Amino acid sequence: MAFSSNSSGGGPMADINVTPLVDVMLVLLIIFMITAPLMTHKVVVKLPEASLSTKPVITTPPVTLAIKSDGSRYWNDELVNPAKLDQYMGVIVQKDPQPQVNIRADATTKYGVINDAVQTLRKAGVRKVGFVSGPERDN
Repeated sequence: MAFSSNSSGGGPMADINVTPLVDVMLVLLIIFMITAPLMTHKVVVKLPEASLSTKPVITTPPVTLAIKSDGSRYWNDELVNPAKLDQYMGVIVQKDPQPQVNIRADATTKYGVINDAVQTLRKAGVRKVGFVSGPERDN
């Protein structure tokens, strides 16, 4: 325990001992000085260069599946029954590249109905399924 040498009554010192801090910093400095040369690559490899001019730009518009609160489904704003929906999904699965299917649902639509729609799309082979929501509101 360190004691002060002033005449204030001989209480403990309130100064911070920086010696351990300096010791830790010196050890870290030495570690970084040793490991920095090891982080350079010894083997020179010529990496291929990518060019965006050769990449074809394929734009496939997304398909929208709207689900109302009563369970009715609309494929690109066209009311569809389950058989017609299966036909549309079969057409989308065959396309290359496959377009994304965006699901829009009413705020009052039950989660089970939306989950059934997602599972139906996934079982049909649709790889990209997204959800559309309204903008965030400030409370």
